[in-house]
Amino acid sequence: MPTSKAPGAVPIRNDDVDWDSWPVQDYLAENYRELHPSDAAVIAHHAGLYRELAPGSIARSVEFGAGPNLYPLMLAASAGRRVDAVEAGAANVAYLTGQLHLGPDASWQPFYALCRRNVPSLPASLPEALSRVRVVHGDVRALPPGMYSLASMHFVAEGATEDFTEFTEFCRLFAHCVVPGGYLVAAFMENMPTYRIGRASRWPGCPVDPDAVREVFAPLTERLSVTRINADPTLPDYGDSGMVLMTGRTPSPPGRCG
Repeated sequence: MPTSKAPGAVPIRNDDVDWDSWPVQDYLAENYRELHPSDAAVIAHHAGLYRELAPGSIARSVEFGAGPNLYPLMLAASAGRRVDAVEAGAANVAYLTGQLHLGPDASWQPFYALCRRNVPSLPASLPEALSRVRVVHGDVRALPPGMYSLASMHFVAEGATEDFTEFTEFCRLFAHCVVPGGYLVAAFMENMPTYRIGRASRWPGCPVDPDAVREVFAPLTERLSVTRINADPTLPDYGDSGMVLMTGRTPSPPGRCG
């Protein structure tokens, strides 16, 4: 599935892509209609952060480029009183809105059961957890600095561009949208090339690894933790080599610890 670029080719950037045409159903069929080992590993990793946070202790959190993936929203509901799912693509916004208003697809129930096993403070039902989510149709690059206490991002910065400089800028905006001392949690596809979903659609990828993620986030965070998991053989071969997982805090204000 990976698509190689010709030598000297101009990298595809975020604004070159028609995100309104993102193939939601193909993407869900390939990645989220069943719970894969990599999903379980991401949930277990992120749960380590969410278990540290008291229920309702985060007034407002954000899923930075939500896509159609619901399990980051499930986890955020363990601590957040409101979770903003900010998404630019019309197809993803329509899917998320339908999941909230009409009820989530049955295929998400195993994900929620695993989230609750890892974070027992979650509400008893998935609809109750998702009642804290608000879909925001907008560009994450327009989010004001310091708007949230926690920001979560999954497969966005490295999947929105082929340009490492633009990847870095997405990560900077992600970190800056939370308050000083706020929480960051993210997952990246490792060494993801430009790739295809379904039979035809082509989407950008910016190959990154744990060292690249550390390089980008070290100036933006404190208590930075970066780890990785191997490629999941139960998923389509997009050309990646696994996933990079991170947590961190934005630097606290001078004179304040915590």
